Amino acid sequence: MGASRPEPHGVVIVGGGPVGLCLGVLLAQRGVDIVVLEARTERTAHSRAIGIHPPGLRVLAAAGVANELRAEGVAVTRGIARSRGRDVARLAFDPPVLAVPQWRTEEALEARLAELAPGALRRGVRAAGAVRTSRPQAGHDESAAPGERAAVVRALDAAGGELAFSGAWVAAADGARSPVRTALGIAAHERAYPDAYVMGDFADATGDRSTAVLHLEPGGIVESFPLPGRVRRWVVHTDELVAAPSPEGLARLVAERTGAEVDPATNSMLSAFTVTERLAATAVRGRTVLLGDAAHEVSPIGGQGMTLGWLDAEAFAPLLASAARGAGGARGGRASEAWPELWAAVANGRRRAAAEAARHAGLNMALGRPLPGWAMSARNAVFRGLYLSPGVRAWTAHRFTMQ
Repeated sequence: MGASRPEPHGVVIVGGGPVGLCLGVLLAQRGVDIVVLEARTERTAHSRAIGIHPPGLRVLAAAGVANELRAEGVAVTRGIARSRGRDVARLAFDPPVLAVPQWRTEEALEARLAELAPGALRRGVRAAGAVRTSRPQAGHDESAAPGERAAVVRALDAAGGELAFSGAWVAAADGARSPVRTALGIAAHERAYPDAYVMGDFADATGDRSTAVLHLEPGGIVESFPLPGRVRRWVVHTDELVAAPSPEGLARLVAERTGAEVDPATNSMLSAFTVTERLAATAVRGRTVLLGDAAHEVSPIGGQGMTLGWLDAEAFAPLLASAARGAGGARGGRASEAWPELWAAVANGRRRAAAEAARHAGLNMALGRPLPGWAMSARNAVFRGLYLSPGVRAWTAHRFTMQ
């Protein structure tokens, strides 16, 4: 590391994906001097996340981008579970889930950040770690004295040059394999699931329009979600990871299980993946806080991970803003004495929310695993009976929409 002095900021955000950009906007709106470090030199058009749940849309409204995304997205107002061409359950989503490709959401957040803090996003800068450089006040936890710049992020630019950025706090939104989390030595509990999926976007020829459809079939679930531009996303459970997925192979699986015709020539995104759940032992260490997948990776089945990260940003933004401004830093003051408890309360609340989302995702995956035909028929009969109840329908709709 060179001897150059670190570039000073109020908060250093590591990761310029949807969570890091959102946090940057929320802090910039509060007058905080921020920098957002993003390793990618360009935004990817490969969108895995598409669902913006109602609580996430609330955060995006606070960030000033919800209206433009509403204008472009698809409001998913209904969900239907089908099996062998017959409806098993119908749900109404009120408020709806908004379907928007992740790249478009990131684009809107990046433009908003550029309005509020021109130049704050630094692309091609890869963080190598975060270290605490000053000691907390005597008698206080490391997170108790917010007034001074206390953390340094060491980084490399696209040419391999060494950089450093300092801030009162570091916010790491750098993904499930978070280099910052690793550098801090924060352990993450991991659980690998036996499930594998193939996912792709195609022109929508189903007639389901704004309806999300779960096909509960003996060979495994097939999920179907609308996207803008008359595009539909298909997610198919497979027995094992497909090493080289193809549009033709995915279209064949969809047709075999559901009877729906998918044109391989219209494919615009394709991937195959397995599922790992990660939960960091702590979200706060020293002057660093973990957000989004860096703190908790949940299964993408159910689509709650991105909204979960935005709720992290919403919860931590006021504390980070106060820290950057030095609020509550007076020695012996009540706010200073309460500072560790405030951070702990927020961190514990977000950890509980992540654990709940992980449980929901686990149930969603269990629902989609292959079953013998007779067992599938028996389960569907039970579901049909249960979902005659308005209370069961309302509870399920709220669970799927994170309310």
